[in-house]
Amino acid sequence: MTEFLKPEICVIGAGAGGLAAAGAAAAFSVPTVLIEKGRMGGESLNSGCIPSKALIAAAERAAMLRDGARFGAKAVRFGVDFAAAHAHVRGVVDALSPNDSRERFTALGVRVVAAQARFTDAGTVVAGDITVNARRFVIATGSSPIMPAIDGLLDTPHLTNETVFDLGECPRHLIIVGAGATGLELAQAFRRLGADVTVLEAATPLAGEDGECVSVVLDALARDGVKLRTGVQVTKVSRALARVQVALSTPRGAEMVEGSHLLVAAGRQPNVEGLDLEAAGVRHATQGIVVDDRLRTSNKRVYAIGDVTGGPKFTHVANHHAGLVIRHALFGLPIKVNHREIPRVTYTDPELAHVGLLEEAARAEARTIRVLRWPYTENDRARTALATEGHVKIVTDRKGDILGATIVGARAGENITAWALAISHKLNIRAFAGLVVPYPTYAEAGKRAAITFFADDLTSYRTRRIMGWLRRLR
Repeated sequence: MTEFLKPEICVIGAGAGGLAAAGAAAAFSVPTVLIEKGRMGGESLNSGCIPSKALIAAAERAAMLRDGARFGAKAVRFGVDFAAAHAHVRGVVDALSPNDSRERFTALGVRVVAAQARFTDAGTVVAGDITVNARRFVIATGSSPIMPAIDGLLDTPHLTNETVFDLGECPRHLIIVGAGATGLELAQAFRRLGADVTVLEAATPLAGEDGECVSVVLDALARDGVKLRTGVQVTKVSRALARVQVALSTPRGAEMVEGSHLLVAAGRQPNVEGLDLEAAGVRHATQGIVVDDRLRTSNKRVYAIGDVTGGPKFTHVANHHAGLVIRHALFGLPIKVNHREIPRVTYTDPELAHVGLLEEAARAEARTIRVLRWPYTENDRARTALATEGHVKIVTDRKGDILGATIVGARAGENITAWALAISHKLNIRAFAGLVVPYPTYAEAGKRAAITFFADDLTSYRTRRIMGWLRRLR
């Protein structure tokens, strides 16, 4: 028997963005329906940010123990218990699952429906035996791993980020297709936990990031023993008994790489299949659902947020989108998406973090720019931790207005937040140059980079003459 629901808002997808939107609506006592065909928490909780960062944390501890002699902490015996590392990953996911559970959101007043949602017209969605006619809809169905068109891939056992965290034993030799953030993060983690790792990339590793900062990350991965092959095309994969064989086309000719496991990390694609978006008049393309700067689709009753829009694919972006949509859909408040203000982090060691414009984009947009740098080798906190790889790189216009920031080094992901605030609030570099920063911290490197903006003026002949004149007046 069909049940008819008429809520104020219907959210499709219970990943990070969908849960944030549904939770916010419920907090205002707005009748809300949340539809999810799979696991509550979506990719971020179950197969993305949370398990990957838990695995990275385990790998970091292993690296610290292995490297402890540099600090005088020598281990008589050292070994990695991969089963325990796997248990740690599952334990973290299990501990956080109640926050995203059906029970919790039901208690908040959200009607949770476990079924595939599909539109039947511009204002109606059917999910199982439930028909929902809502005033507003929010599509938050996320994205899934891309399966590249590689001969033999579908017939060969392979992993994606959705299955790699189910491994109970460490791979002997993990072959990774794709040198984006996910591929390189997992490459370093599995290498530190004992696997041989080979990464295959047809183009540029960490494409879209600052090249000179990327080189710092790649050097660190090489020292860890990760083998990175760039400019190679995977032409075929096959299974040979318990091994995986990967055929390559390289500048030197055809080659074969053999390993125990194959991980495909070749990017992500929006989850729109089965939604019948055409019935709702919602336009979409290969990159995702088409939205305006208010996150509205071509059907003004329907919003789309997060990965499914084809924009930056990060949990914090989906959460940010959710907050904007709730403000606009429920209260009519003005909103405008500005992805330039969104920071991003690659969680390798050292970390790579960025916000705003890259140097090349800033040069194209501004007539004159200044590039400010400060190395971690000149940071006292980095010296104490023997973490001197990397630097801070800030891009400003000629007046000192901050256009972009990139940090490669220890705690880069934490320190990029201040620069995101600066860009969001259109601050000048003077704000950082005059900031009082605790000593010793990695954040000091950012202040020192900011001070270099004024270095030429402070050492100029004219400035020294003025300072001398002022001293004589005292």
